[in-house]
Amino acid sequence: MSELPHDYTHIYLEEPGAPEVMQLTRSPLPVPSAGQVLIRNRAAGVNGPDIKQRMGVYPPPPGASSIIGLEVAGEICALGEGVTQWQLEDKVCALVPGGGYGEYTLTYAAHCLPIPKGFSDVQAAALPETFFTVWGNLFMRAGLKAGETVLIHGGSGGIGSTAISLAKHLGAIVIATTGQDEKRDYCSGLGAHLVVNYNTQNFVEEVMAFTQGKGVNVVFDIAGGDFINLNLQALSLDGRMVSVSTQRSAKAEVNILQLMAKRIVWTGSTLRPQTVEAKAEIAKQLGEYVWPLLDSQQIVPHICATFPLAEASKAHALMQSGEHRGKVVLTL
Repeated sequence: MSELPHDYTHIYLEEPGAPEVMQLTRSPLPVPSAGQVLIRNRAAGVNGPDIKQRMGVYPPPPGASSIIGLEVAGEICALGEGVTQWQLEDKVCALVPGGGYGEYTLTYAAHCLPIPKGFSDVQAAALPETFFTVWGNLFMRAGLKAGETVLIHGGSGGIGSTAISLAKHLGAIVIATTGQDEKRDYCSGLGAHLVVNYNTQNFVEEVMAFTQGKGVNVVFDIAGGDFINLNLQALSLDGRMVSVSTQRSAKAEVNILQLMAKRIVWTGSTLRPQTVEAKAEIAKQLGEYVWPLLDSQQIVPHICATFPLAEASKAHALMQSGEHRGKVVLTL
C-alpha cells in the first residue's frame, strides 16, 4: 500500500446555506483511534440528513466529524488499535459518523461491511445509511415479518427504494406511496404490490380496499405531519408504525383514541446519534440476513446519478428537487 498523505481534500462549510456553500478544502489526515479504521474513499452516498446538515438544522453529534457524509465505499488504509476483523486494503462500505464527503474517512471497524460480490464502489456507497436505517427500523424496531402487509411512504427515494426491495425479498406484501404518477412504475419494479399517488388518491381508502378492510400490519413513515392520523387509520389491529423522517412536518395532532382502540405501537429512531454498539448490532444483522441477498444480486441498489466530489452542490440540488429515483452518489 502506498504511503498515506499528510493532508486530504474534503468538502467544507463556512456557514449553512444553499448547495453552493459547499466548497473544497484540505485538512490534516485523521488518525484512527482504538476500534477504528481509516478508509480511502472511492464513492460516498448522498442522503437527506446531509441536506439538513448543510442547511444548519442537523448538527453532528459530539465527537463526530463536522464534514458532511454518512456512508462511503473504498479500501481500508489504516487500522486502529485492537482491530482484527479487517486488514489493510480490504474493500468495504461503511456507515460513518460524519466525514464522508472527502478522500478519506474515519469510522468504526464494527460499522464496516464487505463490498458485495460484483458491486461497484458507487453501488456499495449507496448501501450503508439506507440499509442500516431500514433494517434498524422496519425489521428490528417494527418487527416486520414474512406474510405481513407494510405501507411504505416515499417509495421512490433512497430509503423508500431500499425498504420496498428488502420487504419484498423477505416475504412481506408491499404497498408504496409516491407523489408522482411517473414514479409508480419504478416502485412496482422494485417489488411493490400496490402503488398509490398520495397527491391524487386517498391512500387510506386504497389501503383498505387492497387489504379487504383489515389495514396494514406496519407503516414505514418518512412523512410525519398530517400523514400520522392517516397512517393510524390505515393500520390494522395491533399494527405498528415506525417514524424515520418528518418530511411533511415534525409535528402532528394525533387522535389518541384511534391509537388506543387499535392497540397500535408507534416507535421511531434516528440513526446517527445511536451508540457504537447499537450500530454494530445492526451491521451484524445486515451481514447475516441482508448481505447474502446482495452477494447473489437479488437486490441491487438503483443509482439515479453520480457527481464528482467537486460537484456536491449539484448532487444536493438534485436531491432537493425531488426528481431523483433511488440514490445519488459522489465519486472520488
